[in-house]
Amino acid sequence: MAQRRSNTPYIYDNTARDLQVRRQMEEPRRQLSHETRKNREKARHMSIGYVTFLMVALVACAFFLVNYIQMQSQLTTKITEVSRMESELNALKLSNDEEYSRITSSVKLEEIKKIAIGELGMTYATEGQVIPYAGISNDYMRQADGSQN
Repeated sequence: MAQRRSNTPYIYDNTARDLQVRRQMEEPRRQLSHETRKNREKARHMSIGYVTFLMVALVACAFFLVNYIQMQSQLTTKITEVSRMESELNALKLSNDEEYSRITSSVKLEEIKKIAIGELGMTYATEGQVIPYAGISNDYMRQADGSQN
């Protein structure tokens, strides 16, 4: 078995004691040099310029933080408004499509043709009356009659 090299007595107990603390307390404190004490004392005190700089930095950070939170709030509000408007647009499109379907299903083309030919005296266009037009866009076209001013 290895022989113990410590000069401390063996302790019959279930707690471990830190013997280093006693040694540190027994050792005399080193004397600090005058320059070291002077530097430590200087480091403990903050100058007015440094404190002013820290205050300005703190105020700037607070300002940017408040602005950031306000912008986030505005963004959330606008996203909510856009979502509400999109759902309103979808509802209006659906309503418009339903109304269009109702109108187109209620129109009877044969009855319109009978009234146009019988009561109004309309006829089908002959071959000379139809003028082909090659348009660039898909928009509608109005025919300007020379008799209207």
